[in-house]
Amino acid sequence: MKTNKKLTKQNYLLLLLVLLIPVIALWLGGDSEFGGADTIAVDLIDNGKQAYKPWFEALWAPPGGETESLLFALQAALGTGVLAYFIGYIKGKRVALNAK
Repeated sequence: MKTNKKLTKQNYLLLLLVLLIPVIALWLGGDSEFGGADTIAVDLIDNGKQAYKPWFEALWAPPGGETESLLFALQAALGTGVLAYFIGYIKGKRVALNAK
């Protein structure tokens, strides 16, 4: 099987671009504190004048922010793996049907 050199070069350039984008973003970004909807909600609850009662307590709280980030990254990786598996499965099924 012959490899297309132009396509291989294009793939390496795209890989380099994918690796450079986050590096450049972190370099230019400065402060990396990003507040999300959770932070805003907690601030509103803490600063609210009405008494807030939570409906339930968490069964387990991660020991630190790093652990929480790790669990979030693992969840994202698992979801990506499942999605990629099914996309590959569907593509392989289509190729097998076209080969008949």
